[in-house]
Amino acid sequence: MAVEAVSVSDPTLLADIKRVAGFDPDGCYQCGSCTVTCDIISDVVHFPRRTIRYALLGLRRQLRQSVGPWVCHDCGDCSRVCPRDAKPNQMMTALRRYLTTQYDWTGISRLTYRSAAWEVGILLLVAAFVGLLFTVPRSFGFGLLSRSGAQAFSTVMLDKFAPVSIVHRADRVLALLLSFFLFTNAARMFWFLTEGKDIPARLYFTELWHLVFQGATQYRWRQCKTNIRNWLRHLFLVTGYVTIFLLVVLFLPWFQVQDHSFRWTGLLGYYATAAVLVTTVWIIVERARQKPESHLSDWLFPILLCLTAASGIVVNVLRLSNLPMPTYVAYMVHLMIAVPMLVIEVPFGKWTHLVYRPMALYVLAVRDRAYQLKSAAEAVPHAA
Repeated sequence: MAVEAVSVSDPTLLADIKRVAGFDPDGCYQCGSCTVTCDIISDVVHFPRRTIRYALLGLRRQLRQSVGPWVCHDCGDCSRVCPRDAKPNQMMTALRRYLTTQYDWTGISRLTYRSAAWEVGILLLVAAFVGLLFTVPRSFGFGLLSRSGAQAFSTVMLDKFAPVSIVHRADRVLALLLSFFLFTNAARMFWFLTEGKDIPARLYFTELWHLVFQGATQYRWRQCKTNIRNWLRHLFLVTGYVTIFLLVVLFLPWFQVQDHSFRWTGLLGYYATAAVLVTTVWIIVERARQKPESHLSDWLFPILLCLTAASGIVVNVLRLSNLPMPTYVAYMVHLMIAVPMLVIEVPFGKWTHLVYRPMALYVLAVRDRAYQLKSAAEAVPHAA
């Protein structure tokens, strides 16, 4: 049987969390009102109180093993009943930022979360690089100054301005690179969540369906009875940007086309764009009305997603209007927004939640099943 390591308090933990996550637990005196009011706690996961207590006591290992911040879906019920107005839901948000930096072995998440200048600077640097690719000498074979691009100024010819074969190869390389960082970080998360746990190995296989189910349906949001609209909003958002990702990475030759005839990829593109645009505007407006003490990254992600969708609409309108130069410039700007967002947000920022939340819920299902089996086994002698 595995033996849990002795709890060791780290006095630097709280300061470390504050530096990267804006965590402020000063108002919390551990009354437990937040946990009592939560709809989605269970026998094996208690939050926000327990998770906040780990931070207050400097229990770094226990905090890294906690699924609480990821199970929390920020409905705000806990903050409404908090007698000290300590905003425990915002503390959960802050702890998700901190845990993201712990899972990231590259240190980039920590760098961007600690410094707004670094986060904005990296985004601008990647945007400048993308813009440079479209203004390179003609020997590179694409862009505003390329030979193929020069042939495309009498009518809109995106496949001449930005050849699909080149863009598709670049998309695949970028997707592989970002997937490597994202999934190695997710593997590190899985190690933290399961380290030292006395769980039968077979449960990691029998409960694996939770990983796919929760990722595809966002069903845990649905279980929060007081804020069902959050479930619908995130379901549309996830399906929207997953659809865009698949269209760009797998189906670009059928998606970036010159003719205006009906195509199934175009229909999916319209759905994905509408889903992303509507949900991100909804999130931005709601966040502005509530005026929470948000971290910069909480604003950048929906804003960049919104701008990506909006600029994509502009490109399509200009293309259908057969305005060559405005279309090409808009397309270049569109990629100067989308690519930096993907480079930073997919493996190191808010986009990681698309993988981290289902992973945490999968591990939670494994823990819950192990708890049930243990309880049943312990009840057998008493029944006898």
